[in-house]
Order: sequence, then C-alpha cells, then structure tokens
Amino acid sequence: MKPQMINIQKLMKEYGVTGLSMSVIEGGSISSTECFGLLEAGTGKRVGSDSIFSACSISKFLTSMLVMTLTEQGILNLDEDVNQTLTSWKVPLHGYNGNVTLRNLLSHQSGVVDPEGSFNELDPKFGTPALVDLLQGKTAYCKVPIELKYEPESDFHYSDAGFCIIQLLIEDVTGKPFSEVMSEHLFQPIHMENSTFDPPSQNVSCGHTNEGKVVNDKHPIYPYPAASGLWTTPTDLALVVVELMHGLKGESKLKLSSSKAAEMIHPQGGKAWTGLGVFLDQTDKGIEISSLGWGVGFQCMMVAYPQLERGLVIMTNTDLGVHQLKGIIGDVYKAFFND
Repeated sequence: MKPQMINIQKLMKEYGVTGLSMSVIEGGSISSTECFGLLEAGTGKRVGSDSIFSACSISKFLTSMLVMTLTEQGILNLDEDVNQTLTSWKVPLHGYNGNVTLRNLLSHQSGVVDPEGSFNELDPKFGTPALVDLLQGKTAYCKVPIELKYEPESDFHYSDAGFCIIQLLIEDVTGKPFSEVMSEHLFQPIHMENSTFDPPSQNVSCGHTNEGKVVNDKHPIYPYPAASGLWTTPTDLALVVVELMHGLKGESKLKLSSSKAAEMIHPQGGKAWTGLGVFLDQTDKGIEISSLGWGVGFQCMMVAYPQLERGLVIMTNTDLGVHQLKGIIGDVYKAFFND
C-alpha cells in the first residue's frame, strides 16, 4: 500500500489534523516520506520531510535501542541490579526481594508505579527538574518519592519513572548527559540528522488541539529525555526501525548482535505483549512491534513487522483526544497493513 492510495488530505480535514508526516519502510529500507499540512495553523509554514515533531513516548523505543547498544559494548548489563551501579540515587526497595534491572525497567515490570498526576509537560515557572530531585519527589513534576510498589516482574505498570531511572543509570555509568550519550551512540552512527532533545527555533511543529488551535507555549516540552523528551522526524525514527531490522540479520551499523536485537522483540516477564521498549502483537503477518507517542498537541505511532521488513512511522501535530488507532493514525495504519 502506498500513501497516495489513501486520501490523507481528506482524512486530515475530517479529523481536524493540522499537519502530518509519515515514512514508509519496505524491504528493510525507507521507501517514501510523505508530508501534509502546516507546522502552525494560520501560517504558510508547510510540513516538510525535515520538519520536527514531538515524539513523546516513542522516546522510550530509542532509549531501549541505546540500552541494547551499550549492553552489547559491555557498558551496561540487562540483568544486573541497578542499585549496584547507580551512584547518585538508589531505588528504595521497601522490603521487596526482587532486583530492579534494566530488563524489567524496559518492559515496565520493575515494581515502579508513576504517582498520579506526575510527569507532565515543562512548566516555565518551575523550570527543568534535576533527575535526582525528580525521583526523590522534590519537584512539582513528581511530588512523592519513586519507590517500589510491587515485587519486580510480578506485574506490569507503564512507567515514565522507570525510564527516568534508566536515564540516571546511563548518566551515572558514563559520566555524560543522556542527550550526549544518545547522540554519540545512536543519532550519529545511523545519521539521524533531525533529532534532538531541545526543539530548535526553525522548522519545528507547533502542537494543536482537536479544534485546530495552537496549544499554549506552542512547543510543549517533556523534561524527561529518556521517557518522552525526543523531538524528531518520521524519517529519523524510521532509520531506528531499519537499524533494528538490520540488527536481526546481524547487519547493524551499531554492531548490535542478532541475539540482542531479537531480545528486544521477545516477550518479557511472561507478558506476551511487551518486549524491551516496544509492544508486541502476534498477527497472521508475524510479530508486530509498536510504540505510541501522545502528548500536549501531538500524537504519533511507530509500527513494524520485522520479519517482513515493513514498517510505518506517522507523526501528527494535533491531539485528537482519542487513542491513535481511533483517529487518523489508525485509518492510515489500517490502510497500509490490512492489505
């Protein structure tokens, strides 16, 4: 299925989507990138192939790729107790016996639960929180300390805090800011030229409501890079998906082994639907992996069939207020993969 076989512009008008960009993966490479609409309502700024959107929680997919790369290099260990390596803060265990590991953090089965109302977008009056203060419950973004709430690997709770712990571990081990490590080990090697954790002043999309209005602050920032802070393009995200596909064949530019790549898309902790940083679904086409992003003014989705070497990344600058699969992203996804 090609983009021109569905009327994207008509769908955008029906749903009230201001701007959309999408990249298609066929045969293990990017086959096309299509762009529609505006970066900002009421202007002539059109979406282009290098226009940057907020990836929100798709950031977790990249963090997982980074972790697997660092694990391959022996810098990190998937199954080691993170408290053995963390130096600037330790996960409070509160009597639970299991270890908190990168594996169960990446698969949202660590025992960590996000406090209600936490991890919202940046508020200028509070500024960017220090990671240790955040985890200690000393900021407006997370008002209670992060600690274990259940035995690791006994349950699933989707957690931004878990990825903040991963970020802190990477920074403690490397002695470098997370953004620098990500750039060095992922952005640069696979030539992700339009990816950043600080939205630039040019060619960046504004967020919009489902009424077509630009959201407050135009470019809402999530000050948790590993969990939800990425700004990027569908093309750059597609490069990461392609890298994972190549990794499965032992052809990774990151020197990611086929076994490490396969581990990412293998069910973890007895949960058939969660891998390492991606969600899984067994279909008649083989295994489907996905990652969703949803924040103030933005919605996006990455979905791929690694064995078929097919994939799709869709990014929009409009929050429709419904799950991605119930909006324009779902319509495009169905058109591409229900053939």
